[in-house]
Amino acid sequence: MAGDKKSDVWQGTLALMVLKTLETMGPIHGYGIARRIEQISGDRLSINYGTLYPALLKLEQEGYIASEWGVSDNNRKAKYYKLTRAGRKQVEKEAREWEHTATILARFLHPRLLP
Repeated sequence: MAGDKKSDVWQGTLALMVLKTLETMGPIHGYGIARRIEQISGDRLSINYGTLYPALLKLEQEGYIASEWGVSDNNRKAKYYKLTRAGRKQVEKEAREWEHTATILARFLHPRLLP
């Protein structure tokens, strides 16, 4: 069915979803981040690892997340990511910006609801 097709992540939203996931879950590895985003989306989003890992690297270079090696539940070496203090501030900032954007977009999608 066409309605069951998974969508790619919208441009500009992956960073916020990663930061929000880390804010909620605490330290977690990349696979766990991807699974959580897919789960929260109701399995409507598909996370491409070729997109996720560069996003994680960029967030780390920007100082919003930090990483360290650890051992996963299945006893494999895994890189765990966690939110930094700057990352916590960035989550709040990006969430406000996206809420503002969504409000503006809603005005175009539902003009009959305008005052």
